[in-house]
Amino acid sequence: MDLNVYFQSYENYFWEWVTDEDVRDDSGYHENNLVSIPNVGAIAYRPYIIEVLKELQPQGLPPFGALLLVLYATQEGYLNFDGVSYYLRKLEQEGQVDLEIDSIINFLENLNKLGRSYKKGQNRILLLQTLFNNSHNRISAMSSELLLKKFAKSPQTLSKSAEKIPVTSLFVLKDTKALVWLNENFSSTEAIIAAMKGFTNEPELEDEVVEEETTVESHKDFIQELIEDPKTFQVGSLIKRIWSGLKIPMRHLSPGEQPVGGISDMANKGELHRMLLSEFANEDEVFMSRVANNETLYIQREIPPEENVFERIILIDTSLKNWGTPKILAYASAIAVIKHPKAHSECKVFAVGQTSIPISLNRVESVVDNLNQVSSVLEVSKTLDQFFLEKHTEKDIEVFFITNHENLENENVQRVIHENRDQLKFLVTTSADGELNFFKHHKGTRKHIQKIILPLKELWANPPQRKQKGEDNSSDGKKTDVPKNYPILFPTPANKIATFLYEGEFFILSNKRQLLKTYLSDNYYNKDYYDRYRIHRGCEVLIEDISVKPRGQFALAKNKQQQFILCQYQPDKNLISKLNLNTKEYSELNLTGKNIPQDYKLVYFNKSFYLYNAESEWIYHINIDGNISFESVKNDKEIAKNHSKVETEMKKLANSGIKILNSFNNIGINSENSLVISNNRLAKVYDNSLTLYKNNHKIKIIASQYKNKFTFSDGSEIITDVRGILTFKSSNKNIPVFYIPSTEHGFLSLATNTEFGGAEYYLPETTLLKMKTIEDMCSDYLEPFINQILEYGT
Repeated sequence: MDLNVYFQSYENYFWEWVTDEDVRDDSGYHENNLVSIPNVGAIAYRPYIIEVLKELQPQGLPPFGALLLVLYATQEGYLNFDGVSYYLRKLEQEGQVDLEIDSIINFLENLNKLGRSYKKGQNRILLLQTLFNNSHNRISAMSSELLLKKFAKSPQTLSKSAEKIPVTSLFVLKDTKALVWLNENFSSTEAIIAAMKGFTNEPELEDEVVEEETTVESHKDFIQELIEDPKTFQVGSLIKRIWSGLKIPMRHLSPGEQPVGGISDMANKGELHRMLLSEFANEDEVFMSRVANNETLYIQREIPPEENVFERIILIDTSLKNWGTPKILAYASAIAVIKHPKAHSECKVFAVGQTSIPISLNRVESVVDNLNQVSSVLEVSKTLDQFFLEKHTEKDIEVFFITNHENLENENVQRVIHENRDQLKFLVTTSADGELNFFKHHKGTRKHIQKIILPLKELWANPPQRKQKGEDNSSDGKKTDVPKNYPILFPTPANKIATFLYEGEFFILSNKRQLLKTYLSDNYYNKDYYDRYRIHRGCEVLIEDISVKPRGQFALAKNKQQQFILCQYQPDKNLISKLNLNTKEYSELNLTGKNIPQDYKLVYFNKSFYLYNAESEWIYHINIDGNISFESVKNDKEIAKNHSKVETEMKKLANSGIKILNSFNNIGINSENSLVISNNRLAKVYDNSLTLYKNNHKIKIIASQYKNKFTFSDGSEIITDVRGILTFKSSNKNIPVFYIPSTEHGFLSLATNTEFGGAEYYLPETTLLKMKTIEDMCSDYLEPFINQILEYGT
């Protein structure tokens, strides 16, 4: 196949060659270096496409249009499949051919749903090789090799391909039939992954990597962080006081076995039979004097002891008598042992109640969560017994048990401790008046090591004040306040705890513990906008600072007072709970003994919550109003019908999240007079569009940062909000305050308190904002904002 035929672009087609003047190409030909979907978004730069083609060459190159759509579907971030669908349907109407567009879009959406690890690096290449290995309309490996050699020899010939020609049905079918075939052979994400694992000779692909929230290290140590947080102040303030008197050995030492030998192996300490023979040559009086004054020499000096590596297991009693102050002392004691400056051994912690639950005490948030671990049992002998009956494969373990001193009077607890005294090395008892007692089991007997009396009133006299919204109580001031909502919508976060459909409205529980409301729309104020076929929208904040753990299943409803009620079911803990998001009222119920099957799901239906399975005759009802109650009721077929409809509607929210900038630095103006936000410049890449695009120019004016406020030399300010909005305040009072979203992918909007322009994604469902083009908004507000700073600088 001829080079220009393979790369040929067409009029009114779904892709085109464009030029990014900011990017230089190693081939020396810098024109037509980017492929994009008109008015939708970029697909890939030409150098990357060529590298992909080189990887696919041995098996034959697929149709270029089909490859581009697969590359687009495997991008990260904001994807507009509605825009792709628009071009394909337009081609279908003009060519009067059936392109089976639904099959194509279904396949592209399945690709997009793949885990991130399958769409990155070498795994992405493997994915492409798997899909196109036997696909339709491939050109031969030999022709593919010749085509790539022609391009390497003369890349500028691509300019002819960039000149659009009228499209024919033949070329359209060649691209689309390949994707239809792929949809038939890879009908689900599971089928694609299975095929990838079968295609490669590697034993396993990289597993999906779950991104965890990164914690920025500060100058404060962990104990200080506990002290400064009002929720953990009582625990944190005890730890250093416990350290000052703690006599538990932090390391076990065993004698070394390897002597050193030689002259350096002589010392003035040792056993009699190792004394040097030359010492006996002294006079009796001299000899006795040397012995008395430790001056005699011995061979084979004492060997430095070697560290014995072992693992500590700490069991914290959460039964009734260990609630309140004893529980605070128990957690403080555990953290004192774990975080002791001289402690180097591994340590596991379990909360012991009805069962033993592994917990972590390495972060402030974890300590807050686990302080809420309580059990209604009177004593924990059964759970302790079960723990010691389990096989522990560790070579050397050392078990601590921390409990209230009153629990030691229980015969069952005494029995379990006595029977397992070989493994239970340390026993720590707490009391409500601040007394800690440490015991050690040694050779079958219990020995009292020490008593520590903590002056609780003194240590807890000055608790830190709870932070108000927008405050930072550290010595260097507070952050600039940001509003709960803006005239425009927030970008919908990609990471969510749960999504809900309630009474026809969509809600999101974000990983920032906020309840968000979003909507889907097909009402477009300007049919000529690039984003006119997108139905997803941003979100508004309804409720903040929700106290909830991101685990288990969730359902959302409103009570009779129209307050939001969040129901949470944690199968692994046999716990069902309700939280009133407006009043913060909380109630929970332990379901241990109910024997609820694993396939029961938490759902909302007709003003009630249910633990439900469609095939079961009996299900469980949970009330919305009042304290939580739980009862078995007959299954209702209407629940299944409603649940099916809800699932269908919820699928529309799939892939609605956008990657939000939440780390801000290097805000300024570059040499091209463009505004730069965290190494991304605000630019108009396409007509009537605004986006954050990688900055490749030197920053000539930089704003000074104070917390979340960036100030230029003229006094103009940019206030950042990690939820995804930038606020612009010019020193020129004739320029009103305006707002721009801070997302890394997709098109943006610009709005004041009265006007709006740009991507409809950020347009509220009901608004009085006057609609303008993004070009007018930029010329009226963004450009004057920049010019004000530049004029001051000159």
